Amino acid sequence: MTRIAPPARLLALAALLPFALAAMAQEKIEQQMTYEQFKASGLDKLSAAELANLNAWLSGKLEVETAKAADEVRQQSGEDRRGIAQRESREPVAGAITGAFTGFGKGRQFTLDNGQVWQQIDDVSLSAKLDNPKVRITPSLLGGAWYLAVDGYNTRAKVQRVK
Repeated sequence: MTRIAPPARLLALAALLPFALAAMAQEKIEQQMTYEQFKASGLDKLSAAELANLNAWLSGKLEVETAKAADEVRQQSGEDRRGIAQRESREPVAGAITGAFTGFGKGRQFTLDNGQVWQQIDDVSLSAKLDNPKVRITPSLLGGAWYLAVDGYNTRAKVQRVK
């Protein structure tokens, strides 16, 4: 049996969700409930017009909630409204570390003057004591990795953005 990766499973469910909910929306509330449930909720006391209004409201509410859920899944999957994957910007980041820089060390976080926070994820070390040093964060040539370099030093640390 083939296992589908979680993001692919989410996308598959998101693709089917509008169809399932649309089918439910076309079904009137009295068709979705047993007669006992319908009666116990007091819906049997509604006039035909009141029941039609309730069904129309529920259908509209379901459409709105379906659209919200589909948008949320698309955002989490990194796709735009057309289903096209959005790519994270690969532009280098230039700025300065706010406050004291005491060097590189795995797990250290670096807050930049633009508000971004990056965390070192490799074992590279560098001993230095600088105040508000200028830095440059650049993407690797092959893809997902980013590297932080401090002006005046050749050592680069592998980092990931946390904020």
